[in-house]
Amino acid sequence: MNFGFITYIIGWILNFQGIFLLVPCIVAMIYNEKSGIAFLLSSLISFAIGALFVRKKTKNSSFYAKEGFISVALGWIVLSVSGALPFLISGEIPDIFNALFESISGYTTTGATILSDVESLSKCMLFWRSFTHWVGGMGVLVFVLCILPLADGNNMHLMRAESPGPSVGKLVPKVRSTATILYGIYTALTVIECILLLFGKMSLFDAITTSMATAGTGGFGIKNDSMASYSMYIQNVVAIFMFIFGVNFNIYFLLLVRKPKEVLQSEELRTYLAIVLISTLIIGFNISSSFESIGTSIQQAFFQVSSIITTTGFSTVDFNHWPELSKFILIGLMFIGACAGSTCGGIKISRIIIAWKNLKNEISSFVHPKRVQIIRLEGRKVGNDVVKSVNVYFVLYFLIFIASVFLISIENRSFETNFTSVIATLNNIGPGLDGVGPMENFGEFNPLSKCVFMFGMLAGRLELIPMIILFSPWIWKKSRSHSQKSLKSTA
Repeated sequence: MNFGFITYIIGWILNFQGIFLLVPCIVAMIYNEKSGIAFLLSSLISFAIGALFVRKKTKNSSFYAKEGFISVALGWIVLSVSGALPFLISGEIPDIFNALFESISGYTTTGATILSDVESLSKCMLFWRSFTHWVGGMGVLVFVLCILPLADGNNMHLMRAESPGPSVGKLVPKVRSTATILYGIYTALTVIECILLLFGKMSLFDAITTSMATAGTGGFGIKNDSMASYSMYIQNVVAIFMFIFGVNFNIYFLLLVRKPKEVLQSEELRTYLAIVLISTLIIGFNISSSFESIGTSIQQAFFQVSSIITTTGFSTVDFNHWPELSKFILIGLMFIGACAGSTCGGIKISRIIIAWKNLKNEISSFVHPKRVQIIRLEGRKVGNDVVKSVNVYFVLYFLIFIASVFLISIENRSFETNFTSVIATLNNIGPGLDGVGPMENFGEFNPLSKCVFMFGMLAGRLELIPMIILFSPWIWKKSRSHSQKSLKSTA
């Protein structure tokens, strides 16, 4: 294990975090808020520790998949801990468990909160919560890859360990260039949404924070009622952009290089569109009696479907009171998630497609045992290593899910609360049902439950594997020959 290089990466993450923490200071100066001092102190602490870690770069440049996973897992934990410092230093969230929960929820783009009165926070703190969504949405390691001159092989290990979905490829030959393109698309879409929100007479502060939260598919609102108090125009813009950020970013790259045929052939994109359309229509008609017109019910259904399937978590209504059929569909969407290669959480549509095709092949093999079964996705053959990694992902996912529900149930809350609170955190959604519904919060849970949620949020955002490896010392002790084999594309 190359701990020297891992420390070097962590040091640079802390240095970048020091820069990120200075941004809310500008907001504090504009609104004349004293909380800006907390961000300044937090920035200095991050810079100091980061400088200590990067002071001496190791000469050992060997860096394999295992180091990539460990770097990503530790990097996100360190990022979340340092991101909690402003909450603690300012005293706006004085409890350490609550501060860590809010920070992890922000960076993992979960959007679950322990706050009952979000509007009581200072403007700079509200900005920080949304900013953590934006940084965490595309991935802090992807941002680091845009800046640091690491070897391309090292870059790929880091990118694969952090990026969502069953496989990560390079849009262009160099990984660093791929990371730059991804962040360019991400930033451009964020700016476009912000401009459209301003056209709807939204304040500049609200437009910026909402755009960042939408881009990261995070869902931290700056109002207690989330998006309910905004106009229908603003709600529609946010709903459309939640849907847009749920699309694989490779699709936007293909559009930029004028390859519309490949876009239309995307099986994952077509499935995503179909799920959103069918879910919107079913829920829209199911809740029609609660609204003035069918058009309004369809609009509200589309907003909530986009919010849940993309794991953003914004809400315009309390869907706790919707009919059981609508709530059942929303729970299903919580599990599914949107496309791989997007900023969304959840299992991902591409995994479900691969698992479904593999299931069909296995059933078919009973009837035709000698037939060669091939799984294809997006017109390309899916390798056995990817199919295996998808199977491993599902096993790990449900083991973590069951264990988490068991631990949360110790508090003796309703089953609906326990079940959906784990769905909401493990899939990085934010709201669940009943006690953790869209108008509720996670503040009343005990420290043990919050620790379970925090682990779930990190595991869900990092696709499980990095966190499992980090907390599995037996993996660290494998022979060097094993460590030098790059782990295949992770689930």
